[in-house]
Amino acid sequence: MWPLNTVKKPQRADPAPSRWAWRMQRLMLTPGFRLALRAGVPFCLTLMAGTVYLADEGRRGAITQAVADARASIEERPEFMVKLMAIDGAEGALAAEIRATLPLEFPQSSFDLDLPELRSRITELSGVRTANVRIKPGGILHIDVARRVPVAIWRNDEGLALVDEAGAHVADIAARAEFPELPLIAGEGAEKHVPQALTLLSAATALGERVRGVVRMGDRRWDLVLDREQRIMLPEDQPLPALERVIALERAQEVLTRDVAMVDMRQGQRPTIRMNPDANEAWWQVKTK
Repeated sequence: MWPLNTVKKPQRADPAPSRWAWRMQRLMLTPGFRLALRAGVPFCLTLMAGTVYLADEGRRGAITQAVADARASIEERPEFMVKLMAIDGAEGALAAEIRATLPLEFPQSSFDLDLPELRSRITELSGVRTANVRIKPGGILHIDVARRVPVAIWRNDEGLALVDEAGAHVADIAARAEFPELPLIAGEGAEKHVPQALTLLSAATALGERVRGVVRMGDRRWDLVLDREQRIMLPEDQPLPALERVIALERAQEVLTRDVAMVDMRQGQRPTIRMNPDANEAWWQVKTK
């Protein structure tokens, strides 16, 4: 029994948040949740609105057309238009071949020109060593070409072809008379050894106008061909010293001036001379008398 004079004190409300309020406060303190509210929810709402708006095909077509018109208005400005093409480093047939390879119609927007592709197509031509393609001020497509310089005529199974110092094909020709100043090389693999062939031909100038060319034999060694169907068979290794020995013999004893069909230098220690059939028969007749 409580005393009658006892006054019961009112209980104060608990200041602590409810369980759900406490959980919400803890959740709001999470960085990932705050980021989702600040960025994720607006993004999802914007995406939903954009999806609903673009669901209409007419609206999509209008946007696409507007973008295309804006792009065309920029690309077709006069300062971006290419009006002509200029080629430096090539003339005549090579320049005509380049223009035929690039059938461009002018004027044309510079945004529509793929310069690396144009350069690749030009360098694929046999007469072009390197090429540089750029657009110069004034709407000029400038092509700077370094052409291959032919240094020899290569006779192969398909005919006659001009080759440069690296053995690369330059152009086909119909007759050697078109380039009488260039030396003649022939045989399988001759185009792979042009520098060596030119060295031998340069040394053979001591024989005068009798030199007709060099022939690659079995893609291993060279034969120097002279007039009167004479040949100097050179070894696989060090052919230049062997040729110089033959030239020295010619100067001392006029070996090549005689009825000699072939001078075999493949064995350096024992050179061999093969005479013409008529000279050989005459020699045997003299010997048997």
